[in-house]
Amino acid sequence: MAEDLHQLAGALKLEHVYIVGHDIGGMVAYAFGRRYPQGIRGAMILDVPLPGIDGWDEIQGHPAMWHVRFMQVPGLPEKLVAGRQADYFGYFFNFGKFTPSDVDHFVKAYATPAQLHAVFEMYRAFPANAQFNAAQRGPNDVPMVLAAGDGSPFAQLVPKMAEGLRANGCAHVETELIRGAVHYVVEDQPEAVADLIERYASLHSQ
Repeated sequence: MAEDLHQLAGALKLEHVYIVGHDIGGMVAYAFGRRYPQGIRGAMILDVPLPGIDGWDEIQGHPAMWHVRFMQVPGLPEKLVAGRQADYFGYFFNFGKFTPSDVDHFVKAYATPAQLHAVFEMYRAFPANAQFNAAQRGPNDVPMVLAAGDGSPFAQLVPKMAEGLRANGCAHVETELIRGAVHYVVEDQPEAVADLIERYASLHSQ
């Protein structure tokens, strides 16, 4: 997925991009910074621990992470969720400030068997992602920001995650908490997230 973003940036002739990703998107943002450090001026990782980095193992037993193990089971979630997308995904949307049209959009995005399989495969890739991330220990000068909602189960892990990144060679790591947000930080506090992105992106605009 980081490779896809890299190719998209090239096709659009964008140079020294600033990458922001939430949840799995944050994992992709980190992978981009590792794989293409010369093509990125910074990365912001929103409310997610990173596979293979300190904080990842600690969160695995948290009740909020039950769905990860479920979606990693080969074949089973495809059978159980098919036809019940609104019920399954709607459970998670109840934890954020999603409008009915937002929910309808995302349910449609996972309407077909191929789309459902694709999203579950993202979770099944976590062990391979963890191996890749754990092996990346060389110096990395990409400025990175770890941010979490102050009500998120990941909030208490942010300092540990930051230390994990530094231990793996990341020289510039900042941390932030987004007040009044849980996991879906963009939906919960859109203006605060936009301000955060603008503040850090402008620091590295040269």
